[in-house]
Amino acid sequence: MDKLLHDLGGIVLNALPTSIIVLILAFFVKQFYLKPLEAVLAERFRLTEGARQAAEAGLQAADSKVAAYEAALEKARAEIYAEQAEFLRNLHAEQSARTHSAKATSDSTLAAVRQSMAVEAAEARAGLGEQSDRLASEIAASMLGSRVRPGGPS
Repeated sequence: MDKLLHDLGGIVLNALPTSIIVLILAFFVKQFYLKPLEAVLAERFRLTEGARQAAEAGLQAADSKVAAYEAALEKARAEIYAEQAEFLRNLHAEQSARTHSAKATSDSTLAAVRQSMAVEAAEARAGLGEQSDRLASEIAASMLGSRVRPGGPS
């Protein structure tokens, strides 16, 4: 067992300079390679995070502008629709007024024509009455005159 411990002590003694060199190398690697690399990575992260945040802020600003434009567009559409509705109401009112005016004109013309026809019909009836009286007198005279003439008084 002594031999084993002695050999083990020799191995540890031989490994000690290598271990120290590895530790020193690890220290230098950490100081001269890893720390600057970590600093570069931290700076890179800071810059990319800043750019990402700036891009996000830009997207939010763009979204708010898009919303404002959409609201303005919707307002303009509503105004146009209101103007169209007002125009159509005015057009319908104007057409209705023209229709009523035309109906009143046609009604008055029709009433005048009916009155004129009634006057003409009354004149025609009066004329026919006179003609029928005259014709009746002529017929009666002709019938009475033909009885009296050919045979004399009967």
